[in-house]
Amino acid sequence: MFMGEYHHNIDDKGRLIIPAKFREELGDEFVVTRGIENCIYAYSKPDFQKIVTQLETLPFTKKDARNFTRFFLSGATVVEFDKQGRTNITSPLIAYANIQKECVIIGVGDRLEIWSNENWHQFFENAQDSMSDIAENLFDGKLDM
Repeated sequence: MFMGEYHHNIDDKGRLIIPAKFREELGDEFVVTRGIENCIYAYSKPDFQKIVTQLETLPFTKKDARNFTRFFLSGATVVEFDKQGRTNITSPLIAYANIQKECVIIGVGDRLEIWSNENWHQFFENAQDSMSDIAENLFDGKLDM
């Protein structure tokens, strides 16, 4: 399971160091794609295949299913690590996530999310005040914390 928050820089060639603790779980090859909320998702190949399998069950006659599948899969790329633990992020994904240099890599269960530093801080500031309400609505007292 991926968890934690790490701050790294992306270089001019689109190379990003993925924290060592995440590399083994991602595997030698993994998938990066557009995430929701202008971030990049990174999945191990088996976890990505689970999502693709779910997407294949959606009826192609539904516009939302077609649109989401296009959005999600058209940005997907299989990537690997170099000897320094870096991976290349494609320029369309970098532009989509508005990453200039500094980025934040967070573990979110079955995936990593790669955010621009600015987008992450804006999301976090906007979300932190409503977390107790969100937790109450999602778990309705069923989660012991």
